[in-house]
Amino acid sequence: MRVKRRSRHRKVVKFYSTCFGFREPYKVLIDGTFVHHLLVHQLLPADDALRELLSASRAPPLLTSKCVVAELRRLGKSHSEAFDAAQLVATASCEHDKVVSAVDCILSLVGDKNPEHYFVATQDSDLRAKLREVPCVPVIYGLKNSLFIEQPSVQQRQFAQLDEEKRIHMEKSEFKKLLKASSEGKTSVNGNAPGVAEKSKFKRNRAKGPNPLSCKKKKPKPQPSAAQNQFRAQRPMARQSERGLGSGREAPKTVVKQRQQADGPMKKLQTTVGRCLMDLHN
Repeated sequence: MRVKRRSRHRKVVKFYSTCFGFREPYKVLIDGTFVHHLLVHQLLPADDALRELLSASRAPPLLTSKCVVAELRRLGKSHSEAFDAAQLVATASCEHDKVVSAVDCILSLVGDKNPEHYFVATQDSDLRAKLREVPCVPVIYGLKNSLFIEQPSVQQRQFAQLDEEKRIHMEKSEFKKLLKASSEGKTSVNGNAPGVAEKSKFKRNRAKGPNPLSCKKKKPKPQPSAAQNQFRAQRPMARQSERGLGSGREAPKTVVKQRQQADGPMKKLQTTVGRCLMDLHN
């Protein structure tokens, strides 16, 4: 089960890296609810747990904001440990003159397109629902003593697909410029200059004949002697006399070959039937 979960998380991280340009070291923005969850379930050290979750080569830096720390202070003794732990984490500049809620602060840090490429870790279900509508925000949450990454939402997948189509296809303004340049004769519609072939043709120097150094020289054939010529002349007569023998003579090779060809399909049939029977027996 852990192997399947890890492969799913790795695919999610790859999706955000490929479509939205997330690179190591990954930055994880955490709120007070997530800090409290880490302390309650002893998921410490947190940077090692997140490094294993993201399958990263090094521990990701953890970030919070002054508004999140102020909210933990207001919660009192029940979250005193979380407040002390949050003070040890680096703070992201939220640029709020007055302290706002942690949800509003994190949404302002993320913005419309998450330019800082934050992984947002929270246990707040309302905040997670709002972050799903932002195109490129991966969400991390905890469940007991395990951490999970949410699968990309439908809005995020549609945004990634549209963004890819925009990069592939040419805009109208660019196409008009290309048509104008082609009408003036500077370039063709395909983007090549006039008189230039679309694909360069390379001529290979092919060999005109075999390499004379790698060829064997022809050897002269030895001339047969008079005795060999006489033996060859008598050989056909001996064959004719052998053919005139009775039924004890051997069958010609052509007849043997025809019998083998006729017996071949029967042997194949026997082997296939035997296999079928063996399969039924097994």
